[in-house]
Amino acid sequence: MDSTEKAWKPTDGGIAAPKGFYATGVQAGIKYKDKYDVAIIFSDVQAQAAGVYTRNLVKAHPLYLTQRHLKNGMARAIVVNSGNANACVGEFGDQAAFAMAEVVGMYLGLEPEDVLVASTGVIGVEMPLDRVLNGIRTASSLLLNDVVKGIRGHKEMADEGAHRAALAIMTTDTMVKEYAYELPCSQGGVIHLGAIAKGSGMIHPNMGTMLGFITTDAFLSSEDLQRILREAVEESFNMVTIDGDTSTNDMVLLLANGSSGIAPVGEDRVNFEKMVKSMCIELAKDIARDGEGASKLMEVSVLGAKTIEDARKIARSICGSSLVKAALFGEDANWGRILTAAGYSGAEFNPESVDVLLGDLIVAQAGKGVAFSEDRAKEILGHKEVHIRLNLHNGEEQATAWGCDLTHEYVTINGSYRT
Repeated sequence: MDSTEKAWKPTDGGIAAPKGFYATGVQAGIKYKDKYDVAIIFSDVQAQAAGVYTRNLVKAHPLYLTQRHLKNGMARAIVVNSGNANACVGEFGDQAAFAMAEVVGMYLGLEPEDVLVASTGVIGVEMPLDRVLNGIRTASSLLLNDVVKGIRGHKEMADEGAHRAALAIMTTDTMVKEYAYELPCSQGGVIHLGAIAKGSGMIHPNMGTMLGFITTDAFLSSEDLQRILREAVEESFNMVTIDGDTSTNDMVLLLANGSSGIAPVGEDRVNFEKMVKSMCIELAKDIARDGEGASKLMEVSVLGAKTIEDARKIARSICGSSLVKAALFGEDANWGRILTAAGYSGAEFNPESVDVLLGDLIVAQAGKGVAFSEDRAKEILGHKEVHIRLNLHNGEEQATAWGCDLTHEYVTINGSYRT
């Protein structure tokens, strides 16, 4: 296989592409009329599960519930609402989160402990629980009908349900973030992987940086899933920054129900882990591309670092710099801001050895500016995707981070988010 060729390929079905998984989304009117805002993802058999969560000390009520429910490493369903974060509202928030799990369990024949809960939206406001629970009842009924009717045989209907789930978790997102891959295995058979995510603002490394839900029909233990997920997150969601804020609700969950009958080993296992990482990176890039008010995707690659952590620190620091982001918006080749952001990242390197490139254009070499075409630089910075590269000439490690420009629209969106 060519080094650039992937062992997996895209497929349809989104989060419900893996065998035995179903998904749907409904309009419950939680914050806006005619917006999908309640989603349920359901496995028809018990699934092994893993989760990674925000490190913000202020955590939302559903996050605590999900952590408790995942202590045994198993789950059957995920219920998600947008429009209200269910965060910082006291005992009511704990009761509301459990009620969401309880109603899903009642309708789908599950123990509440087998239901994971996530919420996203405005913080510090009690959620309209009646509307949320009514939405859950409607979504659960739709899923039951899907399972009874064997909707997996009706591809368009199954795909539509998965797409509605992706719509239902969005807040200020302007684009749906959903993927599905399939991996033909050397032992015969195919493993499927599906995912949806939301994220546009309050995005910054320190996992989680958003909401992400991943499903697979591979057979793997929860311990293996936890390691695979954490490693994938380190190279994807933890390398994205939009605005330097990490939310109270952030989590990424991975469920594996084993319905393919395949426990990947050897090369299949290697390819499966690469597939998970690749999907997480694509979702992370979509989040950066969809940053609130953003007009450009910024990709920063750091080469020649002494350690992987040094490379990551520098890449994230540059992506997170307000001055770099503003210069990107203004299409100003201010490479000094890039080097400065590397300098305060906390990484160890020699500034006098660093080369800086915008796309393929060298703008600084050995820590000093060089003559370059301003017209060419402006052309590069005018693209929808801008690639910045630093070579530290200090080692063999490298890392990539993603972000976006800082526009007037970001302030407009966040100046009135609560209302």
